[in-house]
Amino acid sequence: MVRYSKLPFRELVRRYNVDICYTPMILADVFKNSDLARETDYSTNDLDDPVVVQFAASNPVDLAAAAELVAPYAGGIDINCGCPQKWAIQERIGSHLMSDPEMVRDMVKTVKGRVNIPCSIKIRVHPDLRETYEFVKRAESVGVDYITVHGRTRRQKSTEPVNFEGIKLVKESVSMPVLANGSLFTMDDVEEMYEKTGVDGVMSARGLLQNPAFFAGYDITPWECIEDYIRLALGYGTNHFIFHHHLMYMFEDTMSNAERKTFNALSSIPAILDHLESHWGFDVSKLV
Repeated sequence: MVRYSKLPFRELVRRYNVDICYTPMILADVFKNSDLARETDYSTNDLDDPVVVQFAASNPVDLAAAAELVAPYAGGIDINCGCPQKWAIQERIGSHLMSDPEMVRDMVKTVKGRVNIPCSIKIRVHPDLRETYEFVKRAESVGVDYITVHGRTRRQKSTEPVNFEGIKLVKESVSMPVLANGSLFTMDDVEEMYEKTGVDGVMSARGLLQNPAFFAGYDITPWECIEDYIRLALGYGTNHFIFHHHLMYMFEDTMSNAERKTFNALSSIPAILDHLESHWGFDVSKLV
């Protein structure tokens, strides 16, 4: 999740049955070269365990250098081969890498030679699943520790069905653990994924943004979860943009269209808190 899975949100979802958390996608070249990036892109603490740092990179050198910097403070390194955004493809990162399995193999090999924590890859399926098979076998040959598969191609929209057969193929083709990703919003979705693919675990992004408690069996975000997030986010000094957008996602299924329009236009954290106090009974005095 670009921007959205920073420390306070990771701490939140761990309270609701999430076992492993990922950072937002971090640009490896910027991270290794910029003091500012290192100060703002990744923060952690003793409660943030296990945490996987996900990097986007176009070459093994930048990736390995960034991995070395975070390895003492992380549980794993993940290589993003799935981001479908146009800017990422133009930068030869993210899902662009699905067309360059040799590069990904070299990245995994280089990282594993430089750090002593697990290295995984997050991929998409190809239109021709034979390419997906060859892709994961190359990664397996250099010791990738596990693979997460998003069951769509890089050109498919998120509204299109997940390719269960593609995920199942990966699971049956390699010896390491395989996780599945794509359209997981409820525990029924999770059970269907397990039944149709046989994977070892599941990953959710959009589902957790809308309902950080869904792995704990909640159909919509419970109010106590929203309260937890407010306290965590403000306690960690989250900026208005991230704070606001997380709450916009969490309230998506509970606010009326009219209220949501008003709420989404609020331009400061005090305005958000005033709205929640007057419309939802949030006790701002407990923040002090």
